[in-house]
Amino acid sequence: MASLSFGSVFASLFLLTSLLVSTDASALIAKRAPPEGWSYQGCYIDNLTGRILANRQPNSDTNTVESCIAACIQLGYKVAGMEFGFECYATITEPMPISSHVSKPFSQPRSTNADSGVIKCDNAINNGGALASADTECSVACPGNTAQKCGAGNRLSIYSNGPLVEQGPVAAQKTGLPGSWQYQGCITEGVGRKVWKYQIINQNTNTATACLSQCQRFGFQAAGLEYGSECYCGDDVDRAAAGSTAAPESDCGIRCSGDSQYLCGGGNRLSWYLWTGTPLYVWNYASGTAAGRYEMLIGGVVVPLLTTSGVNGKYTFVEKYGTGPPNSTGAYELDVSQTGNPALAWRTMHVRTDVFCSAGLTLPDKVGRQINIGGWSGTSTFGIRLYWPDGSPGVAGTNDWQENVNELSLQKGRWYPSAMILTNGSILVVGGETGSNGPPQPSLEVLPRPPGAGVYTAEWLLRTDPNNLYPFLAILPSGGIFVAYYNEARILDERTFETIKTLPNIPGSVNNPGAGRTYPLEGTAMLLPQYAPFGAPLGILICGGSTTGAALAVDNCVSTTPESGAPQWTLERMPSQRVMTCMTALPDGTYMIVNGAKQGVAGFGLAEDPNFNAVLYDPSKPVNQRMTVMANTTIARLYHSEAILMQDGRVMISGSDPQDGKNPQEYRVEVFVPPYLLSGRARPSFTIANRNWAYGASISITVSLPGGGPARVSLMGAESSTHGNTMGQRTLFPAVSCAGNTCTITAPPSARVAPLGWYQLFLLDGPTPSVSTWIRLGGDPAELGNWPNFPDFSRPGL
Repeated sequence: MASLSFGSVFASLFLLTSLLVSTDASALIAKRAPPEGWSYQGCYIDNLTGRILANRQPNSDTNTVESCIAACIQLGYKVAGMEFGFECYATITEPMPISSHVSKPFSQPRSTNADSGVIKCDNAINNGGALASADTECSVACPGNTAQKCGAGNRLSIYSNGPLVEQGPVAAQKTGLPGSWQYQGCITEGVGRKVWKYQIINQNTNTATACLSQCQRFGFQAAGLEYGSECYCGDDVDRAAAGSTAAPESDCGIRCSGDSQYLCGGGNRLSWYLWTGTPLYVWNYASGTAAGRYEMLIGGVVVPLLTTSGVNGKYTFVEKYGTGPPNSTGAYELDVSQTGNPALAWRTMHVRTDVFCSAGLTLPDKVGRQINIGGWSGTSTFGIRLYWPDGSPGVAGTNDWQENVNELSLQKGRWYPSAMILTNGSILVVGGETGSNGPPQPSLEVLPRPPGAGVYTAEWLLRTDPNNLYPFLAILPSGGIFVAYYNEARILDERTFETIKTLPNIPGSVNNPGAGRTYPLEGTAMLLPQYAPFGAPLGILICGGSTTGAALAVDNCVSTTPESGAPQWTLERMPSQRVMTCMTALPDGTYMIVNGAKQGVAGFGLAEDPNFNAVLYDPSKPVNQRMTVMANTTIARLYHSEAILMQDGRVMISGSDPQDGKNPQEYRVEVFVPPYLLSGRARPSFTIANRNWAYGASISITVSLPGGGPARVSLMGAESSTHGNTMGQRTLFPAVSCAGNTCTITAPPSARVAPLGWYQLFLLDGPTPSVSTWIRLGGDPAELGNWPNFPDFSRPGL
């Protein structure tokens, strides 16, 4: 038989197809029941300006309408399409609707053609996809059911669950952006590095809006989207530093995983956005005397882990005893009036057990004894040590630390606990672990031990161990105890210690909400100033911290007012990252942020890249304009470093025990001199007769104001500094009125506004503080002066 030519075969097929097309449409419809809610939407033209369904599924030689829809349902899509080709893509998040049209009753063209195969799923018709001129253009039969149609070349048989969403051609999002963001173009990744280091992977939810909003919230003014599902936050200076250059828009061709109508970068290509409105933050950069300066105070004899300002005008240093240097006694006292003669400046003291990672406070008794609580292991974790400060500047004392764990001890051993004075004058001890790297000690206890009182178990301490050590504590003016630990915060009843309010979680870093603020993810915290008449809620400020896993130091401060009806956290970006940082309140109501590292977590050898810069935080300025970059030190201050306020208004900076093979154990003691002492202005001064104040009392002082005033006074709580936690810190500005050189101070009204204890009283003339005088506020209602009643302890009485 003679062979047929290709042309004649083609002509025959064309004729057959024409006859089929001319058949009444009712003969081509196979009525089947689709899954509930799904309906046929028509035959759509594909690939005029791009694929209309982005999400190709695996090819199937048994493809049917039902199997295709089932595959899309399983993956969470709302639109299913069948096409002659063999491509498949995936995305899940529903896009923003652009338009829709009414669904048609479920029906499907028939054919006996066995060609098929592509399954595509999505949540919308993309790239301006439009209906073909006739359903019959979807003429290829489904291989699994030849009575059904599964599209054709560049034709898709489309089904949807609900109204069909149609979207225009895909491009990077340029309109409807949050805030003052603007699209800048497609750029390359960096050379040998990422353009921006803060990466957020949103596998199914990445959009320009979500990415830019997150960057904006954390103070970043440049952002990029890459690979469809990746978001990056940073600063525009990073782009040039990384060697990034412009790229063709066609290089940024991957759809956003959370909104397939837009593109989110490409392979090693970023869709780049800039914040073009009012800057999200303003960091001030001081110079000259306005930047303050670091000065060497004295060579040390100890690497302290806790420092305390004494009411005798001296400063106590305690270190790890037994695990420290073999010749150390574990405790020393520094007389700064004798810094020209180190032999007289340092007085050797003694502890009996290891105070490594203990808590410290100044008691409200009449002599301002210091208490040290807990320790490293064994009996030291139960230790309670007391020191009665004696002597005065230039006059050596003779008293020493007293302890006997067989007479006086905690109910539970504690390593890394915190402590505070309660409104009734007793001592609250919170948290810790049972010993060196031991199980958690998820409880609270009170000293002196109340009759019949036990230990108060705290679920929240157990649940968040080991990232909750040295929690931040504060008495609230309206009642209750604020506690912040890991990335959580709550208010406790001050009698039962039950939770009465849970705050929103503390924000972490831009790419890790699980970043923490307490040891070992160690940040630092302060109570913001309180001003007469003390009606405003107390502010809490927490700066720095780190993340689990990658150990990226946190680059922001957060603040809140826990007593507010619905407290929220306010974010402020810092000029640099900080972990193991310290913060000190200054008598003018500002705060010095010092010490720490830019990478890592707290612990021996676990951090790197020391942060040598000081930052001044001024809460009187607008949010995100409060930080000023100050002077630098040359000394790395890492793990076990401290910072406390001195009576002359300087900041004493001590310690560093990194054991990292790079930075030394640091014995040298520095001071940071704030700019208020470098202005050349003469200091104010005052005399005071009454140093034992009752709440609400009127106190007279005689003042000298070389600058002419007006006079202000501040009360700065006695503090013990360790691991970023300054126990006892409080800043208050009581009311003061003056007539001539006599001023009257109205003492704070209650132990909730100003907890019982010792405070440094400063007089301020403009920005310049006087040298402080120690005063005691509220007496000793718990009668700690008569405690403990054991032979090995001295008691000052009431």
